[in-house]
Amino acid sequence: MKKYDYVLVGCGLYSGVFAYLARKMGKKCLVVEKRNHMGGNIYCEETEGINVHTYGAHIFHTSNKEIWKFVNELAEFNRYTNSPVANFKGEIYNMPFNMNTFSKMWNVATPAEAKAKIEEQKASIKGEPQNLEEQAISLVGTDIYEKLVKGYTEKQWGRDCKELPAFIIKRLPVRFTYDNNYFNDLYQGIPIGGYNVMIEKLFEGCDIEFETDYLENREYYDSLGEKTVYTGMIDAFYDYQLGKLEYRSLKFDTETLDMDNYQGVAVVNYTDRETPYTRIIEHKHFEFGTQPKTVITREYSVAWEEGMEPYYPVNDEKNQELYQQYASMAEKEPNIIFGGRLGEYKYYDMDKVIESAMKVAKEELK
Repeated sequence: MKKYDYVLVGCGLYSGVFAYLARKMGKKCLVVEKRNHMGGNIYCEETEGINVHTYGAHIFHTSNKEIWKFVNELAEFNRYTNSPVANFKGEIYNMPFNMNTFSKMWNVATPAEAKAKIEEQKASIKGEPQNLEEQAISLVGTDIYEKLVKGYTEKQWGRDCKELPAFIIKRLPVRFTYDNNYFNDLYQGIPIGGYNVMIEKLFEGCDIEFETDYLENREYYDSLGEKTVYTGMIDAFYDYQLGKLEYRSLKFDTETLDMDNYQGVAVVNYTDRETPYTRIIEHKHFEFGTQPKTVITREYSVAWEEGMEPYYPVNDEKNQELYQQYASMAEKEPNIIFGGRLGEYKYYDMDKVIESAMKVAKEELK
């Protein structure tokens, strides 16, 4: 008889949902986490009474009623609506691309005028788009591409748009209404009091070991539980024996300012190539804060190297092929469940992580 039913590697959302559902079924869980805190990338830290999103902006949105009900049982959500603003060399545009954007860009007032302008500019692309630049122009025309897509995308990927595959942006959100709500989902908000409220509930009743690298002592940890739920990097699990998967990483520069309002909105994207950061986050606006001071974070997209936090899988054919090889190896592991952003090498929205963990837990715990 082993000490635990499940050993969970990583203390993020996928592990949390799995642990929560397992505990409800009376299972014993041990969580092994490299960092010194729970919550993975949705962890918040309090500064000047403001819940700071330590690892970048996390805005919860979903159209899945079951998921919305689930998260609201863990925490009360506010009515935050994501309406970011784009700053191109001091010119301010609303996001996603909508009638407010087109009106500012071209001085047009009706959807018909905006559509005509985009159609006219799209005409420069003949045939099937060969790269990201051509793909973007074929979707939104040259002006929006040049001012609001090109610089931001090149900073994010560290490569010229002409060198990036077209499929990275199969679509760009374009709306012919005066609506600045970034997401189309039915439900949206931020937990009142930050994401830690939710995380603490998810891991309640689990034993947790912080600052512990499972991979350095995996035989020992596997021996403690009937099964292991692994949410780390799948290639690292196999000691990179088929080669390394690629990621993009992020760098954050956070400061407290002695003013009550720095930019008037939670997220401003800097879409020119020259500004080194991709965006500035002002955390108090996620929860309609009225604190006397404010906290801002400049976010930089950087090339990932070993030892850094991997944020975004590089979703190109070469990496997908390599991941599929690792995934076939993973399928042959009867006692290991691979899940989450790194375990499945997938860019996941939070609701989709929860959905995936629920589905696996339902199968596993029946």
